[in-house]
Amino acid sequence: MLGSRVWVTGLARKKLGADLKRAYDKGASIRTLAEGCGRSYGFVRLLLTEAGTTLRSRGGDTRGRPAA
Repeated sequence: MLGSRVWVTGLARKKLGADLKRAYDKGASIRTLAEGCGRSYGFVRLLLTEAGTTLRSRGGDTRGRPAA
């Protein structure tokens, strides 16, 4: 877990971005990733885009959920 006031630069930033991308591509939400690493939603989203991630549309996966 990273502190929210720690700058993440260079290779550490690229590695974190790649790790977040891997988890996001497996289905984790940006919000879940942010909570897991102790950073903001916006920071995680920025790292995902820097890592070349294709972001999913809003609303998450609604397949398989019963209708309300």
